[in-house]
This record gives sequence, structure tokens and C-alpha cells, in this order.
Amino acid sequence: MSTTIDIAAATAFMTAHARVLDRRRFALHQGRTDAEGVLAALEGYRNADGGYGWALEPDLRCERSQPVAALHAFEVFEECAVPTARARELCDWLEAATLPDGGLPFALPFDGPDAAGSAPFWVEADPSASSLHMTAELAGAAHRVARHDPGVRDHPWLARATEFCRRRIAALEGAPPAIEFRFVLDLLDTVHDTHPWAPAELARLAAFLPRGGDGAMAVEGGAPGEAMRPLDVAPRPGRPLRSFVDPRALAADLDRLAAGQCEDGGWTVDWAPRSPAGALEWRGHATVRAVALLTAHGRLPGPGAGSTH
Repeated sequence: MSTTIDIAAATAFMTAHARVLDRRRFALHQGRTDAEGVLAALEGYRNADGGYGWALEPDLRCERSQPVAALHAFEVFEECAVPTARARELCDWLEAATLPDGGLPFALPFDGPDAAGSAPFWVEADPSASSLHMTAELAGAAHRVARHDPGVRDHPWLARATEFCRRRIAALEGAPPAIEFRFVLDLLDTVHDTHPWAPAELARLAAFLPRGGDGAMAVEGGAPGEAMRPLDVAPRPGRPLRSFVDPRALAADLDRLAAGQCEDGGWTVDWAPRSPAGALEWRGHATVRAVALLTAHGRLPGPGAGSTH
């Protein structure tokens, strides 16, 4: 299926509605800015302790540093693809936040006015319990940053978090909940070539992915229609995880993503944001993701390739 993508409308949407960080990220993907500008925008979310907060995760509005905000910071460091002291300092913060078994809690405690506009699953998280979901998503993102940043690659936190995940993954007898499953597979795919235990675990757990149909996994307790789809599970072309995903389901998911551009030029999300600000911030984030994925899969030309079609 051929879908026309209006990149000019997407750019206008970002200009009118997106937060500065996502505008900078969008421009980076289009080759209109450099890493320095994106990293400067990220600074506004950084705390003095080396972590990130201030609603870098749109559904967690609190000021204090949180593990999930670290994930979004690593996302930026990966896109910028330049070594930075901030990434190493974030690993220092994660080391300090890590529990004795090597895992990270799903969220750190916060309450009162700082909880306004945040999703209940963040506010009610147990800060004394290690989360495979959170630790795996952070370790996977950090390993991708480590490919270009030795300060992250050699940081003791990353080895410790990865070992925690290895133990917990080995104990899994089936697929965990959909979002956690996504990030477990993401970690295994990311370290497939560097950690000898990862390929067998990837093959074992990827066998639990849906076969046939659209390949979607419903998110338990999520909004109607909320799901982890093939592009969520295996977003990167050429990676080992792709061999476990039905190519027809993946192509259909790319068609779905391309057709998801709204009349105002932006994309949206399939979950229920927890505040009006969060809803708009997620749309900017989703638009960056959509354009990046469609470009990576040849549905849009890359930077400098001229106008889109």
C-alpha cells in the first residue's frame, strides 16, 4: 500500500505544538541541526544529581530524577551519536539508584503536588522492588549508546544491570506482559553480538511472539486498542530480532504507521495520556518516532534527499 506522507505538514505540526526537545530531535533527523542543539535542549530536564525529571517522560510530571526519564535521555544520546559526559554522569546516577540485587525500581517515590498529572502506575510503584521491565529497557538503550560512547560502555552500572537482567530473563518460563516483553526482547537483540548468552535467550523467548494476524500484543490494563505491534517490538532493520517477526505483519504495520498521520500533520499515541500537556508532548514524541521509522524503512527519503512524496 502506498501512502502519501506530508513532511511539510509534520514540520508545521512540530513548530506549532511540540516541545523544544522534540523539535530539535525532529530537525536532527532531517539534517537541519546538529547534536549540540539537541543536547542543549535536553539540559532543561537534567537535575543536579545527574538524573533527569521535569516531565521528560510526559506521563510522569514530577521534578525529581526518575529511571524512566533516564530512558528518554538515553534515547537522545543514541540519536546524537556523540560521546558526552552527561551520558556517563547519568550512569553514575543510575548506579546510585540501583537496588542491592542490581535492578532498578520501576519508579522512585514522589507525592503531593509533584504527583499532579502523573499516571497512577508511576505514583504507586514500589521503590523497594527491582523491575525487569525498567532495568531491561534502560540497559538496552544504554548498550546502544555504548556503541559510540566508551564512558557508558565501560561504566560498572551497565555491567551490573545487564547481569541482573540475564538472571531474571533466564528465570522466565513464558512471555511477560506485553510492554515488559518488548523491552526484554529489545535488550536481547541489542546485546546479541556482544554477550554470548543472548542469542539462545532471544530465540527461546521470541518463540512466544504472536504468529499470524497483525502480530499485535494487547497491553493488559491499557486503553482500548493499546498494543505492542511489530514496529514496537522490532523497530530496527537488519537486527536478529527481525527474523522472528512475520515480514507481512511488519509491512502492514509500516502501512498503518504511514497512514496514521493526522490532518494537523502530526501523529498520536494509542494509550491514554494523563494530562493535557502530556497528551500534546506525546504527540510530538510520536511524530519524531514516526518520521524516523518511516525514513529508516525507506518510506521517506533521508536527510538531504530532497522533497518527500
